[in-house]
Amino acid sequence: MYDRWVEAGYFTADNTSDKPPFCIVIPPPNVTGSLHIGHAFEHTLIDILVRRRRMQGYDTLWLPGMDHASIAVHALVERALAAEGTNRRELGREAFIDRSWEWKAEHGGAILAQMRRLGDSVDWSRERFTMDEGSNRAVRTMFKRLYDDGLIYRAERMVNWSPEMRSVLSDVEVEHKDVDGELVSIRYGDGEDSVVVATTRVETMLGDTAVAVHPDDERYRHLIGRQIELPLVGRMIPVVADEHVDPAFGTGALKITPAHDPNDFEIGRRHGLPMPTIMDETGHIAGSGTEFDGLDRFAARTAVKEALRAQGRIVAEKPHRHSVGHAQRGKFEPIEPRLSLQWFVKVGPLAKAAGDAVRSGDVVVHPKELEPRWFAWVDNMHDWCISRQLWWGHRIPVWYGPGGEVVCCGPGEEPPAATSRTRTCSTPGSPRGCGRSPRSAGRSTPATSRSSTRHRCWSRATTSCSSGSPA
Repeated sequence: MYDRWVEAGYFTADNTSDKPPFCIVIPPPNVTGSLHIGHAFEHTLIDILVRRRRMQGYDTLWLPGMDHASIAVHALVERALAAEGTNRRELGREAFIDRSWEWKAEHGGAILAQMRRLGDSVDWSRERFTMDEGSNRAVRTMFKRLYDDGLIYRAERMVNWSPEMRSVLSDVEVEHKDVDGELVSIRYGDGEDSVVVATTRVETMLGDTAVAVHPDDERYRHLIGRQIELPLVGRMIPVVADEHVDPAFGTGALKITPAHDPNDFEIGRRHGLPMPTIMDETGHIAGSGTEFDGLDRFAARTAVKEALRAQGRIVAEKPHRHSVGHAQRGKFEPIEPRLSLQWFVKVGPLAKAAGDAVRSGDVVVHPKELEPRWFAWVDNMHDWCISRQLWWGHRIPVWYGPGGEVVCCGPGEEPPAATSRTRTCSTPGSPRGCGRSPRSAGRSTPATSRSSTRHRCWSRATTSCSSGSPA
């Protein structure tokens, strides 16, 4: 019966019709799996809405499609390669992408068959996939438009880093779980100039650049502005006063590791502190200048603690249950907060437009009592990281020139022979946003006019851009 409905065109939208339109885009299920009871519930409600409007004389479109699920597919294909004794870097980018498409072709049909068995009244003639040619062109078009409007920029900021995938994850791709750990109290400095700090990540002390206390905390007021020695490293670091510190929490003194903690990063920015990164993209200690370089972060945690204990620097060790972020898909692996040069969307103007649309009545929130939640979301957003170091996904349409130039090209455009539209972005070590070329700068030179010799000097962005959103 369902096949007869589809063949008769009962679900096909007619964009030449004079009927009032009614459209719902399916919340695209991930290509990696199959529909579950939650999907069945959601599809039932959408189908009711669509069928009702169809009977009321509307020209209805329920648009079907699937999401390419970049992180999940990446993890599954990587796992399959590992079972074969290889990995994506040995395979190479193009071959890895081919394997991903093969995986999609093998597993993607299950969801579509389930939708047919559910009787979803979708317009199959318009079926989409978030990695098909039309979707990819739309992504590149909007990326270029937002970039030209100054709403996409490149900067060094704190991100959620996955050492397993060697990629950034967005906030919504990270799930937080309470785990059993240990709170270690460490004495920095000696005598009257000593202060005790507590941490669950002992290894990060190798990147400490300050100790922060509350300006009104009488216990530490005499230390503000002084230099104390960082154990094991031997570097002198300042004691700074910052109102972010809660005097009632722990010892009331915070070790500040600006490159490996989001709160410490903000404190570091306020006080102009150095931000050394002491961990590489694989989660191994690197660049600390200590004997711990080369150790995995968890092995370093044990080794650093033993070294501190040998020096008599550990004041207390006690069990402590705390929250740890990890990727929502894939095996449990603690995410590492890390200072990294990435691409971001400036969400302030976009969030304001979304809030204004509800305030003006152009958009209505149902039910009405959830309006406060809407405004709590749009009024408290921060700039969103959109780059991923994954090969399966929409590749960021950016080229980097030999002189540090950055050029964003829309569909059909290529990097120029002698660029006239460039943007100089922030460089490692600077947490600031990028500088911009004048608005009057010309567009990218077409491919037909570029110098092939010059073009070989340009490199394509290796990162992909997220299909996720702050929502």
